[in-house]
Order: sequence, then C-alpha cells, then structure tokens
Amino acid sequence: MLIKYKVIEKCLPGLAHQGEKKHYALPVMHSVLNLQDIIKSIEKRCTVSGADIHAALYALVDVAIEGLEDGSIVRLGELGSLRISLHSKGKDIASEVNTSDITRASVIFTPGTRIKTMIKTAKFQKQ
Repeated sequence: MLIKYKVIEKCLPGLAHQGEKKHYALPVMHSVLNLQDIIKSIEKRCTVSGADIHAALYALVDVAIEGLEDGSIVRLGELGSLRISLHSKGKDIASEVNTSDITRASVIFTPGTRIKTMIKTAKFQKQ
C-alpha cells in the first residue's frame, strides 16, 4: 500500500519564520481511526466480543500507567514499547540536581518489529 504525501513550504526546522524557505514532504492524514473503529475491526478478526476488547484495552491503559510510574519499560509485543523520558536543566554537580530541574516529562513510543518493517519498506505517492 502506498503512503500518500503532500508538499509544504516552511522555514528550516528550528528557525521559526527565519531563514530560507524550503519544501518538505508531509504525510497526508485523511481520517482518524478511533477506539470504537479499532474495537469493531478487532471484533471482526476474532471471536472476542467488542465489550471484552473494550475492557481489555482500557485495562491495558491502566496497567501501562502503573508500569511507567513504577519505572518499567512497557513492552506491548509486536505493537512496540513505551518508556518515560525526562528533560531537565543541567547542573555542574550531581547532588545539585533535584525535581525542580525537571522541565518536562514525556512518553516515548518505540514501534515493534512489524511496524518498523512496514516503515522501512513503505512506498510513497505524491498527492
């Protein structure tokens, strides 16, 4: 399957409205696959009811949150993994670093093997 893209003009990344403008490829997103759509699609592929799939996915969120809060990398099989990332101010002395130096926390998703393979072998089509 071809991944569609469009071309946009913008300044160099990191230089808001400054410098020479160039053209970049941007993937075209034409719809949203929401949780209900995912549940219906999974329901068609197996014998599990939509209510059970819904319950399992919501429980997965709870378990993932608990794992991330506990300092675990949350591995989701072929889907990929989640882990916490911190951004902080740098200090010269390790003992001076404290919680007030943390400026942002985020969750990093690393795709699993099948998704990585899909991206590596993707074919593209200009829209």
